Amino acid sequence: MAKANMSPNRNPMPSQEAEVRAHNFDEVALGYSEETAIDEAMRCLNCKNMPCVEGCPVKIRIPEFIGKIKEGDFEGAYQVISKSSSLPAVCGRVCPQETQCESKCVRGIKGESVGIGRLERFVADWHNTFSTEAPVKPESNGHRVAVVGSGPSGLTCAGDLAKKGYKVTVFEALHTAGGVLVYGIPEFRLPKKIVAKEVEGLKALDVDIQTNVVIGKTLTVDELFEMGYEAVFIGSGAGLPNFMGIPGESYKGVYSANEFLTRSNLMKAYLENPNTPIMKGGRVAVVGGGNVAMDAARTALRLGAEKVYVVYRRSMEELPARKEEVEHAIEEGIDFRLLNNPVEILGYNNPDDARDPKNGFVTGMKCIRMELGEPDEKGRRRPVPVEGSEFLLEVDTVIISIGTSPNPLIKDTTEGLEVNRRGGIIVNEDALTSRTGVYAGGDAVTGAATVISAMGAGKTAAAAIDNYLSNK
Repeated sequence: MAKANMSPNRNPMPSQEAEVRAHNFDEVALGYSEETAIDEAMRCLNCKNMPCVEGCPVKIRIPEFIGKIKEGDFEGAYQVISKSSSLPAVCGRVCPQETQCESKCVRGIKGESVGIGRLERFVADWHNTFSTEAPVKPESNGHRVAVVGSGPSGLTCAGDLAKKGYKVTVFEALHTAGGVLVYGIPEFRLPKKIVAKEVEGLKALDVDIQTNVVIGKTLTVDELFEMGYEAVFIGSGAGLPNFMGIPGESYKGVYSANEFLTRSNLMKAYLENPNTPIMKGGRVAVVGGGNVAMDAARTALRLGAEKVYVVYRRSMEELPARKEEVEHAIEEGIDFRLLNNPVEILGYNNPDDARDPKNGFVTGMKCIRMELGEPDEKGRRRPVPVEGSEFLLEVDTVIISIGTSPNPLIKDTTEGLEVNRRGGIIVNEDALTSRTGVYAGGDAVTGAATVISAMGAGKTAAAAIDNYLSNK
């Protein structure tokens, strides 16, 4: 076995050069080699109390899988991870490890934490490249469960139940399985083939995935029970975009980040002659500071935008996006306009000629400068407008990325399903809703959150459904 690595710094992640990647949709991070993965694993102290595990929403036995990497047993490491996670190749790429497992790492006290996420990605990629063993289908227990939505919470719930012998059917509204993993996260951060591989792994466990089925319209939750399903898990996400309510949001060239990314990621609007159009080129403003805003800004750049601005009403210190994504965006030339907030979107109007092709298009965005005042209920300093500081930002496209809410369709078509004031489904600690046999988790409950938190909710629901049906 290699010697312990006591370097305070983690091994850097190889990546495409910024000036190259800004013009393609290939994955930015290139992944560790076997030698680098072993060297990084040797930085792990194998703490007996395993604080990193406490920081993981799905409780992966992190020191155990890293120990396997130290031994060069990469398949063994994958088997350790797969006991807790159904989507290791996904989590290794998009999970915010820096605020979860890595934030608890003892090595982070006097240096950088172990690159847990990078090691998880390496192990999953190694397995997907070299493993030829098909998953063993468990013996059926005779129970049927319906899962609504094929995002991270739905796939996790389906995978955990399938491993216990349940016959699971996943109903997906769109034409491709994966939910936000395929429509919301760009190719350069999460290649679609990675998601497809994870989905195929679930199908190998006899999970049935039916696309183009909108629960609440094609079928209702009540009809699922009538079809013989004994429990239903709702993991339908939060696909309803929020807007600011400022003048001009109806102009052509104004998108929600949800629509913009769906058109590009899932509907292939980046092609030369796409079936679904999208604004390309010009000057683009993305309003918001989260991971989705970074994804939208970097996608706009790759679609040929001459200039891309991220307009955020607080400072860089409060920016909620992952540090790595912000650093990548800055390297690629994204212009951050911090402590600024839009107040109006301007457009071209020619009321004398309705046939004028320029009618209704965005020509600019009026903004106001902000300063930070007293902390709000979340502890972040509240942005306050600076009187008389309005200015014009000349742009052709505006992408609003200020969050999403759960779509009300399931709530409106399911009698007795209680929701909170934001439309999130109300559940107890076991993910049970106000309806017997109906469970929910992920963004449909919490609103937009992380992939790994949605997976944790899916695991909780699977365990509760198993307990419910075992004792029914």
